Amino acid sequence: MDIGSLLSVLSGMSVFVSLLLAFFLFTVKTENKLANRLFAFYLIFFAIDNVGIFINEDFIKNHFNLEFFRWSTCALIIPAFYLYIISVCFTDFRLQAKHLLHAIPFLITNGVFLLRLYFLNNAEKLQFYDHRNQMPELYGFQLMLSIQIVFYSITVFLVLKKYKELYQENYANPKTSIFKWLFQISIVLFILYYLSIAKNVLRYIDLEVLWIWANVIMQVFVLTITCWFVLKALNHPELFRGIDSKLQLARDIVHEDESIVEVKDNQSEEVIAKIAVLKQYMTEKEPFLDPSLTIQELSNQIDIPVRDLSILINHHIDQHFFDFVNEYRIQKAMSILKNPLKSDLTVLEILYEVGFNSKSSFNTYFKKYTNLTPTAFRNAS
Repeated sequence: MDIGSLLSVLSGMSVFVSLLLAFFLFTVKTENKLANRLFAFYLIFFAIDNVGIFINEDFIKNHFNLEFFRWSTCALIIPAFYLYIISVCFTDFRLQAKHLLHAIPFLITNGVFLLRLYFLNNAEKLQFYDHRNQMPELYGFQLMLSIQIVFYSITVFLVLKKYKELYQENYANPKTSIFKWLFQISIVLFILYYLSIAKNVLRYIDLEVLWIWANVIMQVFVLTITCWFVLKALNHPELFRGIDSKLQLARDIVHEDESIVEVKDNQSEEVIAKIAVLKQYMTEKEPFLDPSLTIQELSNQIDIPVRDLSILINHHIDQHFFDFVNEYRIQKAMSILKNPLKSDLTVLEILYEVGFNSKSSFNTYFKKYTNLTPTAFRNAS
């Protein structure tokens, strides 16, 4: 098998797996339909871009306009991924007319192609296609795609940063697997796209063998990543749980409201009294035993407006809600581990009893507060 055939086989496999996963996402029964469909569209655009490697040149020469349009769909890949990230992070996300702005590079590209390519005769189209690497339209298109990759890579990670902070401030047991999945997939894909930018530079260097091998290496990466997507979808169908995008970070509320005392060392008597009431409630009523406790639910129980409670915990106590609640869970777990009457309880039973829903997160936070593993702490007691 020569290198060209190998490239075609790898590309064909990645296209097949991408379309198969897209079909699965369109048909699977789930509450996360919008997120699944956006990811499916991302995979479809990804496959359309990838299919060019094994398209027969005779087919291209008979359908030049279709090939030129296929090029332009590259401008939809990253925006589709960005909208997917938003839809997973925020449960109230809905597609709106303003999101059509993400299609502007695609529309501009087709506008240029309409003026410069689509209405040429076949001989002129063939000349353009054969010398496409020297054409200013393709230079401009590649530059636009590179700028798009840089812009969306920054934007995606800013969204993920906000998502993580909001979750920590409002949820007691955030599903870190969601953030890890989104973070991992973003890192992997943007590494792939930055490598693609570097690879495309070779297009304009007279080293055809290097260009071909760069494509082979990229196709191996693409196929590996696509198969990883499939394994994630099959093994973790429950991954997606979003939050309300209308939630505000405590620092943003403080910034907006000048009446809030900025200096934590000079807290008013009212703030000190509220902190005392909150801590007494946490100790006596133990709401932290509920693994799905949110700041909204605690607000309802203690009768403090959720906005005030968020400022109280995240600003005045200077802890994320997640850390604030987990501190009580760890203290409860420590008392159980020390209790000889409960020595028959396993660590797994204890972590569920105190409100954790993950052994890894329990071990992480227990060690953070005690510098010991739960087992080591029990043995030392």
